Amino acid sequence: MASIKLHELHLFHSIDRDIFSRLVITLKRQASQTLLVMALWLWLEDAKHCEIISKLTRLSNNLLDAIANEATLCLNCLKSKSPTTQGGSLHLMSRVIDEEISLKTISLMKYTAISGLKAFLNEVCAWIFSDILLQILPIPSNWNITTPLYIPGFPHPTFGALEIYALPSSVTIPIKGLWGWKLNFEAPIDDRTIFLTFSRGFPVSEDEVRQFFVQMCGDCIESFEMEGVNESKIQSLYARMALRSVVYMDQIMGGKHIAKFRTNGKHIWARKFERREP
Repeated sequence: MASIKLHELHLFHSIDRDIFSRLVITLKRQASQTLLVMALWLWLEDAKHCEIISKLTRLSNNLLDAIANEATLCLNCLKSKSPTTQGGSLHLMSRVIDEEISLKTISLMKYTAISGLKAFLNEVCAWIFSDILLQILPIPSNWNITTPLYIPGFPHPTFGALEIYALPSSVTIPIKGLWGWKLNFEAPIDDRTIFLTFSRGFPVSEDEVRQFFVQMCGDCIESFEMEGVNESKIQSLYARMALRSVVYMDQIMGGKHIAKFRTNGKHIWARKFERREP
């Protein structure tokens, strides 16, 4: 497996590190929120095939702070259970990426965005900002480099857990395929699984459900698991449907927390599957 020295990774991401330093040290923005802001910009660069971070380096601190505030609005949009259906223009970010973007745009990419942010957060930000975080976070007297840094705000209810270790710059890190050059990863199955429920008294078959979503999105279903029936249970009331890509999640959910559909006169409710930890 290919590997890279941590100081080489820092050098490659020098402008990302410069912007992060300005945000958390000069502008004194909250560390956890700024990590998410950086992950959002990195994901947008990849998703929109544009330059964002390099353009931010040329801006004043006041403008940088204002654009970070717009990015925070995007994060709040992703956390919200209510979709943004209109308006919400992001004027400064639109100018930076040379494309009109709004909170509605972000809302319609909600599940793709959340999955992408989690990937950049854990596979890029966790490595390239650790020494900067060491300068601003309260460090316990008994802390050592084998213990992850405590980042207030994580685990995050939307963006999940984050472990960051402040390792020596000479350490060698295996390259796993996501270092900011190109986002090339498969979203975890939980990020692309939908939980479906059905109305009692209106039995719906697996074939009906599959056909409905295939007509909507094409060959989108990776696996399908429906509640079993027996003598005491005459119909299935729920199912889990894993999709081939998180992009299909956005096509189906349309930015909503719960989406309602109707097929053959029967209702289907859909929401993102949430694994319940014991």
